[in-house]
Amino acid sequence: MVPDKAGNRVTAIIPAAGLGKRFSDRACKQFLMLRGKPLMIWALEVLQGLPEICEIIPVLRDDDMETGIRMIEEYGISKVRRIAPGGKERQDSVFHGLKLVDNKEGLVLVHDGARPLIEASFVGDALVRLKGCEGVAVGVPVKDTIKEVEDGEVIHTLMRDRLWSVQTPQIFSYETLYGAYMKASKDSFYSTDDSALVEKYGGRIRIVMGSYKNIKITTPEDLELAELFLEMREVK
Repeated sequence: MVPDKAGNRVTAIIPAAGLGKRFSDRACKQFLMLRGKPLMIWALEVLQGLPEICEIIPVLRDDDMETGIRMIEEYGISKVRRIAPGGKERQDSVFHGLKLVDNKEGLVLVHDGARPLIEASFVGDALVRLKGCEGVAVGVPVKDTIKEVEDGEVIHTLMRDRLWSVQTPQIFSYETLYGAYMKASKDSFYSTDDSALVEKYGGRIRIVMGSYKNIKITTPEDLELAELFLEMREVK
């Protein structure tokens, strides 16, 4: 059962253990600077300001722990009280974060540390839609025609009006998400998407509208695009 919005106590897990393999220095991309501020801090500041969020648990590589702690203290992210160690894959990292959650009767939000342009409204919208299902994911309808291809040959053209590009944040009850992770671990099943794990084990997932600006920073071009989106915010 999901409590009403005023009673929600949500723990946010922020996987941020990825290397910037497409950046020249291959540093932890969550520490790349966006308008003078580390990439991960943009998302942490939004979650810090939300009354529904009771705790934030970033997930960092062991080599990045010291830097991460320093940045979190510098920017006053007081809802971070502990940091989980990163794993080999994103799924391993989120699982490490889940194991640190104290409020096992509450809700869990997962948001990629490399998505700096999260909006506070995403969380509120997702919480409203969570009742009656096992999870809610933010997403946007795809704009392009999508084709399934094998060995360079088109196998099938998918119906675009039914396709969405899934983003984060995503919200679940702790019990639901932890249970899906336990089953996936036992089955050695991996996915890059948390809601896909819940789906695999019979969970019902809803989608709420996100934003085409809620991009994940993967390449240097993405960082430039994020800069542009922030400039557009200022013009408004």
